[in-house]
Amino acid sequence: MPSASENQPPTAHPSPVNDYDALAEGYTAENEAGIANAYYERPAILVLAGDVAGRRILDAGCGAGPLSAELSARGAVITGIDVSAGMLALARRRLGEGADLRVADLRDPLPFEDGAFDDVVASLVLHYLEDWGPTLAELRRVLTSGGRLIVSVDHPFALHGMQYLAGNRTDYFATYNWTEEWDMGGRTATMSFWNRPLHAMTDAFTAAGFRISVISEPQPVPAARELFPDAFRALSSSPSFLFFVLEAG
Repeated sequence: MPSASENQPPTAHPSPVNDYDALAEGYTAENEAGIANAYYERPAILVLAGDVAGRRILDAGCGAGPLSAELSARGAVITGIDVSAGMLALARRRLGEGADLRVADLRDPLPFEDGAFDDVVASLVLHYLEDWGPTLAELRRVLTSGGRLIVSVDHPFALHGMQYLAGNRTDYFATYNWTEEWDMGGRTATMSFWNRPLHAMTDAFTAAGFRISVISEPQPVPAARELFPDAFRALSSSPSFLFFVLEAG
């Protein structure tokens, strides 16, 4: 696959709706302690990653760096990218001034050489993108042969059911945009997501040259049962996220 030129200017994109700079502090607090991230999504990613000691890992959409910190503690060599400078400032506070953290938009060519990483983790980030093709091609390019892309996304069945209950008779087989208001830490932002059916996800992965090795629908960790009894019961019977492990050929 072609290399991205580090001298190539970033593509001009419309101003983002997803203002993580505004929500950085509040979102990070929720991410640290809430069941969805701390007791469900992040532990599932770490289980799928397995033994990462010595592996070069790109945390694509690293946010404030909680997953990067966990992977680093397990011996991985971490590089983090995120479109939000505000979130990266929090990540640098967590990971230290020497951490390799860069502002980058996943819709643009990535500033890394071919085969720079053994693994890429894309934790709850792809569902912000309308077109997965260019992004997956870049993630494939920066992976070494045999490397892994570990992905979590909003579960399409869960989102379809949520839209249905809200009175929106959406077509499950369509790829469509939807928005909701997030209020965190006293700040509000409109968040925009792209829902797509499962087959559209798997088609995009294989078209980009990945082999699907795992599709996972894990449950929250047992420690969440007493901390969040209602949410634990809900997530134990109705998954919110879908996970993939993809291998680069």
